[in-house]
Amino acid sequence: MTSFWLYLYMFSPKKNYMNKHDLKHEFPEMEEKIHTLKVSDTHFRKLFDDYHEVNNEIHRIETGAEATVDEVLNGLRMKRLHLKDELYAILSKN
Repeated sequence: MTSFWLYLYMFSPKKNYMNKHDLKHEFPEMEEKIHTLKVSDTHFRKLFDDYHEVNNEIHRIETGAEATVDEVLNGLRMKRLHLKDELYAILSKN
């Protein structure tokens, strides 16, 4: 397949090849802790909400529901990684 057709095949809106990186799947062993902190810690809740907002935006772009340039997508991925690191640091302490 040429790269053009491979691109169309991979990013067709009908197909979902990209995984959503929700925290339940990223840290399955910490699911109860995540729930507890969402309810009791406002800072954690804000980071959690920001993470899921960015993650959903990335998912829409990767599945073809939204279009953007690579720099924007890469910036969002970096932001998601930073938020995940912060969330993990809080989860590890408690």
